[in-house]
Amino acid sequence: MFTGIVENMGVVISFSEGEESWRLMLELPFADAGGLKPGDSLAIDGCCLTVVEISGQNASFDLLEETLSRTTFNSIVEGSKVNLERSLAADGRLGGHFVTGHVDATGEVTVFEERGKNIYLQVRVPEDFSHYLVDKGSIAVDGCSLTVCDAQQDLFAVWLIPHTLSLTTLESLKAGDLVNLELDLLAKYVERISNR
Repeated sequence: MFTGIVENMGVVISFSEGEESWRLMLELPFADAGGLKPGDSLAIDGCCLTVVEISGQNASFDLLEETLSRTTFNSIVEGSKVNLERSLAADGRLGGHFVTGHVDATGEVTVFEERGKNIYLQVRVPEDFSHYLVDKGSIAVDGCSLTVCDAQQDLFAVWLIPHTLSLTTLESLKAGDLVNLELDLLAKYVERISNR
């Protein structure tokens, strides 16, 4: 379980196809790999991945077809920066919202621009997921817990503060880019119960 409060950014060292999976290797900014060990979970651009190997400050992860089909990882390249969040400790603060690290889909950035002192980000979601968008609701974009400020049809927008931009990869977005989206977990449970 995560909160969508990105801790830092990592750098992609390599991403290659193996016989059984794709292997992603990252350089982590945490001293001693942040205490991570094989078997631990780490949210990378909002996607929960399992550490399979640690070497100094480098960590490796295996990805399968399902992950590649739902995320932006199929376009990741050496040198790319990615958002990182370690899993929530039982005694930790829930600063964002409940995020599982299970990416629902990718969305397309339609607007990323300064408006006054703020940055306005608008994203188009696949039609099958648009009914989860609620004004003032929560959404995770590349692992960042954000508050929806405008929900309409298959579009939503958020305002980004300087603090978020300084700690995440969101500052490098531009129109046409794809982002990982995780819709609100509570909304999905309510829908499931209501449809029984």
